[in-house]
Amino acid sequence: MPSLTELLSPNEVVARVRRDVERSVLRARNGIKHVAGIDRAQVGLTPKDTVWDRHKVQLWHYRRPEGCPVRFDPPILLVMSLVSRSYVLDLRPGNSVVEFLIGEGFDVYMLDWGVPDEVESGNTLETYCDEYLPRAVEAVCEDSGSPDVTMWGYCFGGLLSVLSVAGNPQMPIRNLLVMATPTDFRHMGPMSSMLQQGRIELDSIVDETGNVPADVIRGSFKVLKPTADLSSYANLWENLWNDEFVEGYQAMTQWANDHIPFPGACFRQTAELFNRGNHLAGGEVRLGRRTVRLADVTVPFLNVVGEADHIVPPDAVGALASLVGSADVEELRLPAGHVGLVVGKGARRRTLPAMADWVRRHSEARS
Repeated sequence: MPSLTELLSPNEVVARVRRDVERSVLRARNGIKHVAGIDRAQVGLTPKDTVWDRHKVQLWHYRRPEGCPVRFDPPILLVMSLVSRSYVLDLRPGNSVVEFLIGEGFDVYMLDWGVPDEVESGNTLETYCDEYLPRAVEAVCEDSGSPDVTMWGYCFGGLLSVLSVAGNPQMPIRNLLVMATPTDFRHMGPMSSMLQQGRIELDSIVDETGNVPADVIRGSFKVLKPTADLSSYANLWENLWNDEFVEGYQAMTQWANDHIPFPGACFRQTAELFNRGNHLAGGEVRLGRRTVRLADVTVPFLNVVGEADHIVPPDAVGALASLVGSADVEELRLPAGHVGLVVGKGARRRTLPAMADWVRRHSEARS
């Protein structure tokens, strides 16, 4: 630590003034660019190919850099939520789940749901769990030449993954990993509470397309942490001189405000079955003409909980790990929020390595 004499020396004073002036110039430049929307951060940049599609759903296979071979089998299929853009899992170079997993030697695929309109308003849980997901898994197997797949679901994508694996035991799944997956909807926040109490009429938030608009989805997340924007702006101001921070902030803010509509039929099912009936917490869900039991998930299972998650709090994840029927079950509680599980320095240093280690231990090394 510098002494008082050093801090007051002419050279040190000049250096501090120069630094503050330079930062002020950078703040002004970056502030103007940010407000004007110039040089927005590019997202989802890992090269990929569409290897299967149906309607608006696309299955992406990520290309590997030269000299970075696949070292583990089976391939990983990432399954995103229905109401958030999938590029959060490939946010930007150096801050990407996809990039990290490729670097760890895994073959990586992603299922992107697309943006629903009137055509998708009738999509139900069965559409996603019994049609799209099994066919996407089949496509991964065909494209990769692997007999099975590790399915990795995030948030509502985790819920869909669990129901799909439980309801389709013939699906070739080697391992199932889910992150921040809502199970006990009594703890899912104000919006869920209002739906449980019948204070919101379901049809009142469905628009003319038959879907829940993206603005409603965005607003429901902001209600969970109403001061988040203020603290975020304060943090931006403190670091506005830092080009790397500003790029990361813009990418994350873009994703946080870039929600997509929730297909109306699936929303109504979710509200009735989970928000009001809380059936998932009991381990059984009625889908179509059958009852899907979480106990029928028998593959190795990892349940990842963000201890600081304000969107799907630990209490909302509930007893998911004890509801599945797998003999090989682990629950990993990590010091991260909902997005911090997959984005940021903490994800690169702690959460992603911990999850990748579990997948590695449940995979086969290529000779």
